[in-house]
Amino acid sequence: MNVPYLTVCILCAFLGIAFLYRFCLVFQSSREGYETGACKTIGSREIQMDYFTIEENENGLLAVLADGMGKEAGGRIAAKTVIRVFKEIFETYNMADHPSYFFKKAFQTANREILKQMDEGRGMAAVSAVMIQGGFLFYGIVGNVKIAVFRNEELVPLGTGHTVDVLAQDKYVEGVLTREDALSMLQEKRIYNYLGRDGFKEMQFYDKPVRLQEGDVVAVFSNGMQESVTWKEMEDCLARKKSCKRMAFDLVELVNQKKGDKDNASVILIRVGEMT
Repeated sequence: MNVPYLTVCILCAFLGIAFLYRFCLVFQSSREGYETGACKTIGSREIQMDYFTIEENENGLLAVLADGMGKEAGGRIAAKTVIRVFKEIFETYNMADHPSYFFKKAFQTANREILKQMDEGRGMAAVSAVMIQGGFLFYGIVGNVKIAVFRNEELVPLGTGHTVDVLAQDKYVEGVLTREDALSMLQEKRIYNYLGRDGFKEMQFYDKPVRLQEGDVVAVFSNGMQESVTWKEMEDCLARKKSCKRMAFDLVELVNQKKGDKDNASVILIRVGEMT
Protein backbone atom coordinates (compact mmCIF):
# COMPACT_ATOMS: atom_id res chain seq x y z
CA MET A 1 0.00 0.00 0.00
CA ASN A 2 1.57 3.29 -1.05
CA VAL A 3 1.76 6.28 1.27
CA PRO A 4 -0.79 8.53 -0.54
CA TYR A 5 -3.41 5.74 -0.49
CA LEU A 6 -2.79 5.09 3.21
CA THR A 7 -3.10 8.81 3.91
CA VAL A 8 -6.45 8.93 2.10
CA CYS A 9 -7.73 5.92 4.09
CA ILE A 10 -6.74 7.51 7.39
CA LEU A 11 -8.34 10.80 6.36
CA CYS A 12 -11.59 9.05 5.38
CA ALA A 13 -11.69 7.21 8.71
CA PHE A 14 -11.11 10.46 10.57
CA LEU A 15 -13.88 12.20 8.63
CA GLY A 16 -16.23 9.31 9.35
CA ILE A 17 -15.58 9.61 13.08
CA ALA A 18 -16.02 13.38 12.89
CA PHE A 19 -19.34 12.90 11.08
CA LEU A 20 -20.59 10.57 13.80
CA TYR A 21 -19.37 12.98 16.47
CA ARG A 22 -21.22 15.84 14.79
CA PHE A 23 -24.53 14.04 14.57
CA CYS A 24 -24.69 11.72 17.55
CA LEU A 25 -22.74 11.14 20.75
CA VAL A 26 -23.76 8.15 22.86
CA PHE A 27 -23.00 7.58 26.54
CA GLN A 28 -23.73 4.41 28.50
CA SER A 29 -23.06 3.24 32.01
CA SER A 30 -24.41 0.60 34.36
CA ARG A 31 -24.48 1.76 37.95
CA GLU A 32 -25.57 0.00 41.09
CA GLY A 33 -29.33 -0.43 40.81
CA TYR A 34 -29.56 1.70 37.66
CA GLU A 35 -28.84 1.50 33.96
CA THR A 36 -28.09 4.79 32.24
CA GLY A 37 -27.69 6.01 28.70
CA ALA A 38 -27.48 9.40 27.01
CA CYS A 39 -27.15 10.71 23.49
CA LYS A 40 -27.05 14.05 21.70
CA THR A 41 -26.98 15.45 18.19
CA ILE A 42 -25.88 18.81 16.85
CA GLY A 43 -28.86 18.87 14.48
CA SER A 44 -28.44 21.47 11.75
CA ARG A 45 -26.53 23.87 13.98
CA GLU A 46 -22.83 24.73 13.68
CA ILE A 47 -22.14 24.64 17.42
CA GLN A 48 -23.13 22.00 19.96
CA MET A 49 -24.58 23.81 22.98
CA ASP A 50 -26.15 20.83 24.79
CA TYR A 51 -24.07 19.26 27.56
CA PHE A 52 -24.91 16.60 30.13
CA THR A 53 -23.38 14.54 32.90
CA ILE A 54 -24.34 11.51 34.97
CA GLU A 55 -22.54 11.22 38.32
CA GLU A 56 -22.73 8.81 41.23
CA ASN A 57 -21.28 8.67 44.71
CA GLU A 58 -22.26 7.27 48.09
CA ASN A 59 -24.99 9.92 48.38
CA GLY A 60 -26.89 8.97 45.23
CA LEU A 61 -27.05 9.45 41.48
CA LEU A 62 -27.14 12.83 39.75
CA ALA A 63 -28.01 13.58 36.11
CA VAL A 64 -27.86 17.10 34.66
CA LEU A 65 -28.73 18.38 31.17
CA ALA A 66 -27.86 21.96 30.19
CA ASP A 67 -29.30 23.43 26.98
CA GLY A 68 -27.11 26.41 26.09
CA MET A 69 -28.30 29.54 24.31
CA GLY A 70 -26.52 32.71 23.28
CA LYS A 71 -24.36 34.58 20.83
CA GLU A 72 -21.55 32.74 19.04
CA ALA A 73 -20.10 30.21 21.51
CA GLY A 74 -21.73 31.84 24.55
CA GLY A 75 -24.33 29.10 24.93
CA ARG A 76 -21.69 26.40 24.87
CA ILE A 77 -19.65 28.17 27.54
CA ALA A 78 -22.75 28.62 29.71
CA ALA A 79 -23.79 24.96 29.40
CA LYS A 80 -20.28 23.66 30.13
CA THR A 81 -20.08 25.97 33.15
CA VAL A 82 -23.34 24.54 34.51
CA ILE A 83 -22.08 20.97 34.20
CA ARG A 84 -18.76 21.82 35.87
CA VAL A 85 -20.47 23.55 38.81
CA PHE A 86 -23.00 20.76 39.41
CA LYS A 87 -20.24 18.13 39.35
CA GLU A 88 -18.07 20.08 41.79
CA ILE A 89 -20.90 20.66 44.26
CA PHE A 90 -22.12 17.06 44.03
CA GLU A 91 -18.62 15.82 44.92
CA THR A 92 -18.89 17.54 48.30
CA TYR A 93 -22.64 17.01 48.80
CA ASN A 94 -23.54 15.46 52.13
CA MET A 95 -26.54 13.14 52.30
CA ALA A 96 -27.47 14.80 55.58
CA ASP A 97 -28.28 17.94 53.57
CA HIS A 98 -31.69 18.09 51.93
CA PRO A 99 -31.63 17.69 48.12
CA SER A 100 -33.43 21.04 47.74
CA TYR A 101 -30.41 22.68 49.39
CA PHE A 102 -28.13 21.05 46.82
CA PHE A 103 -30.29 22.22 43.91
CA LYS A 104 -30.54 25.80 45.17
CA LYS A 105 -26.80 26.02 45.77
CA ALA A 106 -25.92 24.45 42.40
CA PHE A 107 -28.34 26.57 40.34
CA GLN A 108 -27.39 29.83 42.05
CA THR A 109 -23.65 29.12 41.87
CA ALA A 110 -23.88 28.18 38.18
CA ASN A 111 -25.75 31.41 37.46
CA ARG A 112 -23.05 33.48 39.17
CA GLU A 113 -20.26 31.62 37.37
CA ILE A 114 -21.84 32.23 33.96
CA LEU A 115 -22.19 35.95 34.67
CA LYS A 116 -18.55 36.10 35.81
CA GLN A 117 -17.42 34.85 32.41
CA MET A 118 -19.76 36.80 30.13
CA ASP A 119 -21.97 39.86 30.01
CA GLU A 120 -25.65 39.12 30.56
CA GLY A 121 -27.31 37.97 27.34
CA ARG A 122 -24.20 36.53 25.70
CA GLY A 123 -24.48 33.08 27.23
CA MET A 124 -27.45 31.41 28.92
CA ALA A 125 -28.65 27.90 29.72
CA ALA A 126 -31.89 26.11 30.46
CA VAL A 127 -31.15 23.31 32.93
CA SER A 128 -32.84 20.32 34.50
CA ALA A 129 -31.25 18.11 37.14
CA VAL A 130 -32.45 14.92 38.80
CA MET A 131 -31.10 13.22 41.91
CA ILE A 132 -32.00 9.66 42.89
CA GLN A 133 -31.50 8.87 46.54
CA GLY A 134 -32.82 5.85 48.42
CA GLY A 135 -35.31 4.98 45.69
CA PHE A 136 -36.73 8.51 45.52
CA LEU A 137 -36.43 10.99 42.65
CA PHE A 138 -35.76 14.66 43.41
CA TYR A 139 -35.55 17.28 40.66
CA GLY A 140 -34.98 20.94 39.85
CA ILE A 141 -35.86 22.80 36.64
CA VAL A 142 -34.90 26.17 35.17
CA GLY A 143 -36.16 26.90 31.67
CA ASN A 144 -37.59 24.35 29.25
CA VAL A 145 -35.52 21.18 29.67
CA LYS A 146 -38.15 18.52 30.37
CA ILE A 147 -38.15 15.74 32.98
CA ALA A 148 -40.52 12.76 32.78
CA VAL A 149 -40.96 9.24 34.16
CA PHE A 150 -41.97 6.36 31.88
CA ARG A 151 -44.16 3.93 33.83
CA ASN A 152 -46.92 1.53 32.71
CA GLU A 153 -46.37 2.44 29.04
CA GLU A 154 -46.97 6.14 29.76
CA LEU A 155 -44.49 9.03 29.84
CA VAL A 156 -45.54 11.34 32.68
CA PRO A 157 -44.00 14.85 32.78
CA LEU A 158 -42.69 16.28 36.05
CA GLY A 159 -42.86 20.04 36.49
CA THR A 160 -43.96 22.56 33.90
CA GLY A 161 -40.78 24.53 33.23
CA HIS A 162 -40.47 28.24 32.54
CA THR A 163 -42.08 29.07 29.19
CA VAL A 164 -44.40 31.98 28.50
CA ASP A 165 -47.41 29.74 27.77
CA VAL A 166 -47.12 28.05 31.19
CA LEU A 167 -46.67 31.43 32.87
CA ALA A 168 -49.85 32.66 31.16
CA GLN A 169 -51.84 29.71 32.50
CA ASP A 170 -50.54 30.28 36.03
CA LYS A 171 -51.30 34.01 35.95
CA TYR A 172 -54.81 33.37 34.59
CA VAL A 173 -55.52 30.97 37.46
CA GLU A 174 -54.21 33.57 39.92
CA GLY A 175 -56.50 36.18 38.37
CA VAL A 176 -53.64 38.39 37.17
CA LEU A 177 -54.37 37.87 33.44
CA THR A 178 -57.69 38.05 31.64
CA ARG A 179 -58.85 35.01 29.68
CA GLU A 180 -58.25 36.85 26.39
CA ASP A 181 -54.68 37.82 27.32
CA ALA A 182 -53.91 34.31 28.53
CA LEU A 183 -55.24 32.73 25.32
CA SER A 184 -53.13 35.06 23.20
CA MET A 185 -50.00 33.91 25.04
CA LEU A 186 -50.65 30.16 24.99
CA GLN A 187 -48.78 29.64 21.71
CA GLU A 188 -45.68 31.44 22.97
CA LYS A 189 -43.04 28.84 23.88
CA ARG A 190 -40.22 31.31 24.58
CA ILE A 191 -38.58 30.77 27.96
CA TYR A 192 -38.59 33.60 30.48
CA ASN A 193 -36.25 32.11 33.07
CA TYR A 194 -32.75 30.71 32.58
CA LEU A 195 -29.25 30.64 34.07
CA GLY A 196 -26.97 33.51 33.04
CA ARG A 197 -29.43 36.16 34.14
CA ASP A 198 -28.71 38.98 36.56
CA GLY A 199 -31.15 38.80 39.45
CA PHE A 200 -31.97 35.14 38.80
CA LYS A 201 -34.00 33.66 41.64
CA GLU A 202 -36.73 31.32 40.49
CA MET A 203 -36.27 27.56 40.33
CA GLN A 204 -38.94 24.90 40.04
CA PHE A 205 -38.60 22.02 42.51
CA TYR A 206 -40.50 18.85 43.30
CA ASP A 207 -43.48 19.30 45.63
CA LYS A 208 -42.60 15.92 47.07
CA PRO A 209 -40.09 13.33 45.86
CA VAL A 210 -41.27 10.65 43.44
CA ARG A 211 -41.07 7.10 44.79
CA LEU A 212 -39.55 5.12 41.94
CA GLN A 213 -40.56 1.58 40.98
CA GLU A 214 -38.58 -1.22 39.39
CA GLY A 215 -38.63 -0.76 35.61
CA ASP A 216 -39.29 2.99 35.69
CA VAL A 217 -37.31 5.02 33.16
CA VAL A 218 -36.46 8.59 34.13
CA ALA A 219 -36.04 10.77 31.02
CA VAL A 220 -34.46 14.21 30.75
CA PHE A 221 -34.57 15.84 27.31
CA SER A 222 -33.70 19.19 25.81
CA ASN A 223 -35.97 21.57 23.94
CA GLY A 224 -34.52 20.40 20.62
CA MET A 225 -35.80 16.89 21.34
CA GLN A 226 -39.25 18.21 22.27
CA GLU A 227 -39.48 20.27 19.08
CA SER A 228 -38.60 17.39 16.75
CA VAL A 229 -40.05 14.26 18.37
CA THR A 230 -43.67 13.87 19.47
CA TRP A 231 -44.62 12.63 22.93
CA LYS A 232 -46.16 9.52 21.32
CA GLU A 233 -42.93 8.78 19.44
CA MET A 234 -41.01 9.01 22.71
CA GLU A 235 -43.45 6.65 24.44
CA ASP A 236 -43.29 4.15 21.55
CA CYS A 237 -39.49 4.16 21.69
CA LEU A 238 -39.35 3.62 25.46
CA ALA A 239 -42.02 0.89 25.28
CA ARG A 240 -39.61 -1.28 23.27
CA LYS A 241 -37.63 -1.81 26.49
CA LYS A 242 -34.22 -1.86 24.83
CA SER A 243 -31.06 -0.79 26.67
CA CYS A 244 -30.98 2.85 27.75
CA LYS A 245 -28.04 3.39 25.42
CA ARG A 246 -30.00 2.04 22.45
CA MET A 247 -33.20 3.93 23.28
CA ALA A 248 -31.29 7.20 23.70
CA PHE A 249 -29.64 6.63 20.33
CA ASP A 250 -32.99 5.78 18.70
CA LEU A 251 -34.59 8.97 20.04
CA VAL A 252 -31.76 11.09 18.69
CA GLU A 253 -31.97 9.28 15.35
CA LEU A 254 -35.63 10.29 15.16
CA VAL A 255 -34.44 13.89 15.35
CA ASN A 256 -31.77 13.36 12.70
CA GLN A 257 -34.33 11.81 10.34
CA LYS A 258 -36.69 14.79 10.53
CA LYS A 259 -36.58 17.25 7.64
CA GLY A 260 -36.01 20.97 7.98
CA ASP A 261 -34.19 23.05 10.56
CA LYS A 262 -33.21 21.13 13.70
CA ASP A 263 -31.80 22.41 16.97
CA ASN A 264 -29.27 20.58 19.14
CA ALA A 265 -31.14 17.70 20.79
CA SER A 266 -30.19 15.61 23.83
CA VAL A 267 -31.66 12.95 26.08
CA ILE A 268 -30.64 11.20 29.30
CA LEU A 269 -32.34 7.93 30.30
CA ILE A 270 -32.10 6.18 33.69
CA ARG A 271 -33.78 2.80 34.19
CA VAL A 272 -34.49 1.72 37.76
CA GLY A 273 -33.35 -1.80 38.60
CA GLU A 274 -34.49 -4.10 41.36
CA MET A 275 -35.47 -2.11 44.44
CA THR A 276 -34.09 -3.46 47.71
